[in-house]
Amino acid sequence: MKEKIKRILNLQKSAFIVVWAAPILLAALYECGAETFQKGIYEGNAQMEYIFQSVSILLTIGLIPFALRMFNLNLVKRIKELPMEQALKSYQKWSDVRLGLLFVPAILGVSFYYLTMNTTNLFCACMALIATLFCIPSENRIKNELDLPENITE
Repeated sequence: MKEKIKRILNLQKSAFIVVWAAPILLAALYECGAETFQKGIYEGNAQMEYIFQSVSILLTIGLIPFALRMFNLNLVKRIKELPMEQALKSYQKWSDVRLGLLFVPAILGVSFYYLTMNTTNLFCACMALIATLFCIPSENRIKNELDLPENITE
């Protein structure tokens, strides 16, 4: 059991790192002036700025609370009711879904910022990344959320 928890923890840590590294890498590509990543293509185009800003804001205010609440409801109503083996698999799946939902506004916010150079999109990306801090994986977190005993030996 302890090995399964460590494997899940390693997968969660990897996913968490990807969620943070991808927007940073995207920003670095835009800042370095890579050929396919040109800054400010839609800068000054009020219609595109409005569309990108609206999409970014709506995704941020919709997905952040949904991702955090959905995971909590699933944890309480479904995951804890399952046998331990299935509970760990379900916990891993829903943790990935939660991070994926938070990844969407983060990566789109960074992309939209560099396309329009409108800081509202960057603020939305930062809010999504800050929300991922509520999902930092740790062994104690897994044990607490699944109500596991501290000293699992199986």
